[in-house]
Amino acid sequence: MSSPSARHRFRDPRSTTYDFLASVLVRCPGCDEVAYVVAGPEPVAVHDRDPFAPRRLVCRNCGTAKTRSGGGAALYRGRGGPATDPYFGVRLWLQAETRHGWVWAYGPEHLDLIRRFVRAPLREGIPWRDHGRKMTVVARLPAWMQQARNRDEVLRAITRIHASLRRA
Repeated sequence: MSSPSARHRFRDPRSTTYDFLASVLVRCPGCDEVAYVVAGPEPVAVHDRDPFAPRRLVCRNCGTAKTRSGGGAALYRGRGGPATDPYFGVRLWLQAETRHGWVWAYGPEHLDLIRRFVRAPLREGIPWRDHGRKMTVVARLPAWMQQARNRDEVLRAITRIHASLRRA
């Protein structure tokens, strides 16, 4: 059980974008329902977090299945418009538009990390002398998501995203 002060404090867990690529929720290109982009046909434990491993897009609703052999991941850079997955270029399932831009996540764990960061009034980053401090997920969030004046709007968008996950 967490203490009341723990809910108001956020410490950067040093997660990078690559930590959330094991399973990505996307909109199926065939039926527009939720689909998954997961590690390829090899054993899951071997290539789970490897961004260069083969990937599969699988939809349980319509049976769509696509395979992509190795190669890199084209990470979304947030240049306007809806976010896409890094392997097939298909729209992400977990996203919502606000007046400032898009709030998006690869999966529920990624969305939860963003929610905890935005909700916390006290945010502790990585010390300035530490290597890789600007490469974490929360350090790379857009400035408008980090501002306290936009906290309620971002949290409402995250609530809408959670609701879409429950409907799926």
